[in-house]
Amino acid sequence: MFGLQVDIGMLLEPLGFIKVLQWIFSIFAFATCGGFHGETTLLVSCKGVVNKTVTAAFAYPFRLNTVIFSEPDPERCGGTWTDSYLVGNFSSSAQFFVTLAVLVLLYCIAALAVYVGYKHAYQHNSKLPLTDLILTVIITFLWLVSTSAWGKALADIKISTGASIISQIDSCKAPGTTCHFHSVTRMGTLNVSVVFGLLNMVLWGGNIWFVYKDTNLHNQSNKISQVVGIYPAQRI
Repeated sequence: MFGLQVDIGMLLEPLGFIKVLQWIFSIFAFATCGGFHGETTLLVSCKGVVNKTVTAAFAYPFRLNTVIFSEPDPERCGGTWTDSYLVGNFSSSAQFFVTLAVLVLLYCIAALAVYVGYKHAYQHNSKLPLTDLILTVIITFLWLVSTSAWGKALADIKISTGASIISQIDSCKAPGTTCHFHSVTRMGTLNVSVVFGLLNMVLWGGNIWFVYKDTNLHNQSNKISQVVGIYPAQRI
């Protein structure tokens, strides 16, 4: 009774169509965040060196406190240049965001397989729509939390890799050494990842209603409203 019965028409219905959008948007969310690579560049002048470029390359998961700047020259500015690192560890927020996106991607694939191949089972087994509803509510909340955390972390990453980093480098305070901030990789893709996080939250939140309509909770509420509507008419 509940064997495989492929019906792609489900993808044209709100429940299936929104699930496809959720699948696509989750891909963009983790790709724009997890695939980022950037670097901060300084210009250093010291003993025997004039405007030498030093760089610190960083990427996901943004453990900036492990990222070291390159040396200005083999002599390390006459011995005054010490190992200098970026500041901050934002891996927890970034990994939370990317991990959620990957898990959501896998769940969307599983849900679409059920919608398309086992629509009859989904409609006749009350546990499946209810489970789908519970997970949809949970995922909506997790998108809210993870996107908020990642958005705050991104703001801190921009500060930690910007011009303010010079004040954190002890070698730049050495006598005869001057450091000037040169550039940092544009973080447009990371901004986009936050936008996709918000869009995912809206999509999952909006989908709660369509999933709820397929549960017994919605059917019971309809029956109660019908009964309430019938009895007053009989009293009259």
